Amino acid sequence: MQTQETSRQPEAKASATIANSHREHFKFRLPAPHFARVFGNDWFALRAEAFARFFGTPTFLVSQTVVVGVWIGLNVVGLVHFDVYPFILLNLAFSLQAAYAAPLILLAQTRQADRDKAHSDADAAHREAIAIINDERLAESARQTAHLLELMQKNNELTELTKTLSERIETLTAEVHRHLIPGNSDTHA
Repeated sequence: MQTQETSRQPEAKASATIANSHREHFKFRLPAPHFARVFGNDWFALRAEAFARFFGTPTFLVSQTVVVGVWIGLNVVGLVHFDVYPFILLNLAFSLQAAYAAPLILLAQTRQADRDKAHSDADAAHREAIAIINDERLAESARQTAHLLELMQKNNELTELTKTLSERIETLTAEVHRHLIPGNSDTHA
């Protein structure tokens, strides 16, 4: 009875470890406070990241192309003259946009790198937990195999002993039978 209980304990332990490793794996999907150290989770950091993500969208590229086309079209045709041919004001607007876009994109990349590292760490920890569980199961399997071999050996020994005792009992029974019933020859033995 005790061997059955002890053989169930590693299974329960392995099941609990798997359940806990599953929860541990998803802990990095929750809001991570360690991201706050770089830019914080305040309004500016979140908006900066959202704005940097917007720079790479087709909506931004198409809308910027339309604005530049209208700007140049209005000034070339001559409907308005707020920025004539060398388009210095447009060039200044592009420079201003680049001056803000580059740091915002770098902020977003750094935050993404932190998230990627956290996910990588979570995956590594999960793989390590799986490896530990696998090693525990292999060790338990080896222990159970050794125990089964030991039981089989004992069973073989008991079978041999039973065979020897059965033969001995048969011999003794035949002798007793010969001594108790005189004149009866032992034809059964």
